[in-house]
Amino acid sequence: MMTPWGELVLTRFPEDPRDQLRAWDAADEYLLQHLAGSAESADGPADLSGTVAVLGDRWGALTTALARQGARPVQITESFLARQATLRNLERNGLGAGAAELLSTRDTPPDRIDVLLVRVPKSLALLEDQLHRLAPRLHAGTVVVGAGKVTEIHTSTLKLFERIAGPTRTSLAVKKARLIFCTPDPAVPQSGSPWPHRYALPLGIGPASGLTVTNHAGIFCADRLDIGTRFFLRNLPQRRGPERVVDLGCGNGIVGTAAALANPQAEVMFVDESYQAVASAEATFRENAGPRAKAEFRVGDGLEGVPAESVDLVLNNPPFHSHQSTTDATAWRMFAGSRAALRRGGELWVIGNRHLGYHVKLRRLFGNCETVASDPKFVVLKAVKN
Repeated sequence: MMTPWGELVLTRFPEDPRDQLRAWDAADEYLLQHLAGSAESADGPADLSGTVAVLGDRWGALTTALARQGARPVQITESFLARQATLRNLERNGLGAGAAELLSTRDTPPDRIDVLLVRVPKSLALLEDQLHRLAPRLHAGTVVVGAGKVTEIHTSTLKLFERIAGPTRTSLAVKKARLIFCTPDPAVPQSGSPWPHRYALPLGIGPASGLTVTNHAGIFCADRLDIGTRFFLRNLPQRRGPERVVDLGCGNGIVGTAAALANPQAEVMFVDESYQAVASAEATFRENAGPRAKAEFRVGDGLEGVPAESVDLVLNNPPFHSHQSTTDATAWRMFAGSRAALRRGGELWVIGNRHLGYHVKLRRLFGNCETVASDPKFVVLKAVKN
């Protein structure tokens, strides 16, 4: 990647030689050019000597470029994978971990922010929540610049910046990317974030019927139960006795919580790469499972780090998108990690859209795959480690 401050070598995380997708895009390039005074900037280069916060950096391109320039940015991300990518890219470009401060969206942000850079996320709710958290740290002189593809920036996006932070305008489009310029106004009334959002589940879905779930901003289907999870909850395995269960890609944790309610002797591990998701899962579990229920909550890359042959059951609803890209790479890593973590005779249960063809991958990995339940849209599959 060519930046105004030199060339960087960047990769996504997890690193895969077959992955042909770049770790940056035109929006990252446009934003960096603006900061250097070479695009859409009437005032010349931005002053990066104060506290520079970068919200939503996809793979660390912005953070690494600013660290190379000497700004020591503060990255704020809801993604464990983005954080790991940033660490690897800093190291790859001769910069130590101390060249940037890495925070999650669950950590306390800096007290004062002089430059706020925002990669507009797919989730408007996540943007709303984080702007509410960061707005009290801004001042009248804070430089606020957002960036995204033209398809990611809508009128609702601009209204959100304006309502929470101050007057907002957009740039011309360059290479299908656009910038957002917001001038913080201390007179804008500050209200608390409307997140997390809580709602009650419907009846007729097994042990989870009628439970209240907690959803922090950015969680998939945060205002309702999605139809895929609903179908999965109706068809979960009926098991008894002590066992170790993993809710892999847990989201708000309702699947793992239902498993714990169905089998009070089970110990459930909730795993997701989203800090927001794991916080949601813990809140959902604590409210519904009771004080004696055992659980572990882990933010990470699938089952990386989980001891081999230590798990009895994995429940998985794998994502098939990575930002704007459709990919089965995440599902494949989840399936392979599950096989390594499962004990002999352990089971992986997967819910997925029928057209994704997960049964092919499961047969290749496990040597077997059984259809437990299906409807015109979804299928629940079971693979056993023999």
